[in-house]
Amino acid sequence: MKSTQLFHRAEENLVGGVNSPVRAWKGVGGEPLFFARGEGPSLEDVDGKRYTDYVCSWGPLILGHAHPKVVEAVQAAAERSTSLGTPCEDEVILAEAVKERFPSIDLLRCVSSGAEATMTAVRIARGATGRKLVLKFAGCYHGHHDCMLVNAGSGALTFGSPDSPGVPPEVAGCTLVAPYNDLEQVQALFAERGDDIAAVIVEPWAGNMGLVAPREGFLEGLRELTAARGSLLIFDEVISGFRVPEGGAQQRAGVTPDLTCLGKIIGGGLPVGAVGGAQEVMEQLSPVGGVYQAGTLSGNPLAMAAGRATLEVLHSEGVYDMLEERAVQLQEDLSGAARKAGVPLSVSRFGSVLGLFFSHRAPEDLDGVKASRSDLYPAFFHGMIGRGHYFAPSPFEATFVSAAHDEKTIRRTVADAGEVFAGLKGA
Repeated sequence: MKSTQLFHRAEENLVGGVNSPVRAWKGVGGEPLFFARGEGPSLEDVDGKRYTDYVCSWGPLILGHAHPKVVEAVQAAAERSTSLGTPCEDEVILAEAVKERFPSIDLLRCVSSGAEATMTAVRIARGATGRKLVLKFAGCYHGHHDCMLVNAGSGALTFGSPDSPGVPPEVAGCTLVAPYNDLEQVQALFAERGDDIAAVIVEPWAGNMGLVAPREGFLEGLRELTAARGSLLIFDEVISGFRVPEGGAQQRAGVTPDLTCLGKIIGGGLPVGAVGGAQEVMEQLSPVGGVYQAGTLSGNPLAMAAGRATLEVLHSEGVYDMLEERAVQLQEDLSGAARKAGVPLSVSRFGSVLGLFFSHRAPEDLDGVKASRSDLYPAFFHGMIGRGHYFAPSPFEATFVSAAHDEKTIRRTVADAGEVFAGLKGA
């Protein structure tokens, strides 16, 4: 197989043969496939086999691979320049489109990744409050910068080391950690250290330990507590942003954060992140305020064009309704197929993002995620990929539905999943 040959070459030239750890398939075993192209809901590997793709580049490809309008926009932008290093019109248009959907955002700063967005948000919060501590939640992943690699989710969970070597204890000591959905623990931490807490950062739907929903009152409680104690509330909506028509998870919950971090979809498949919020908070940033942040490729014209085209198509009439319909179909039919096979499976959903847990009920925190039968996931993964369906190579990642996944495609996925589930019964 050409994939095997490429992986062996990669191991000689790239650390672990990959440029991002979760691509190495350590969470499921085996050697990763190398892919040559994507079209609509499908990926094609270098050996010519096609797979229905439920990773969607880890979320940004909400329209599917190589959507014609996105490709056209990127090609047109590339003809003008691949990088200007100056202000450009598309970054203004994209910022306007984001603001239109997120009422909590007065001003925006575009960066090149979700990790860069959360790093900037934390720096803004510290600069605005003059405090150093940040409170995060176990299992939530906010990028690989030092202060956030403390009890992180996603790839860190897959590798069994949520705390990364290389993070100085002095830096880790500036991060407090509470269990997700445990408001009482947050209240206790504020009672003890509240005057030093600059911000609480949270995924409103925790998408890096599967997909864990917030308990009723959890997000509202965080808002009340941070407002009362003079701390900022940061919502990391890198995964949840634009997975519903208006305002992300924050608008669904009726909670307004001080800062919002976005990425994935607003880049249309290219590297983009953004942090936005109220004017008085965002104007802490240079060149208006003293909090420094810069990026040579921030507002890159190719990425801005891709994001702009994606949001234009996404907000066309009927697209979100169709996305919701397909995601519900996959959620309900996978659950039914597992139930028929006698395999415990709970499927959580926010918009067109799903979380698959081999358990009788959806977990509410990291301990619940770890208690699920994640040992069944590798067999599920390999069973599905052998039948032409590509799910995330880790039990702690989300599943994504795109506008390119039609009813027939999902029916075929569920039928094949039923065969895989049958093989898991009694395991």
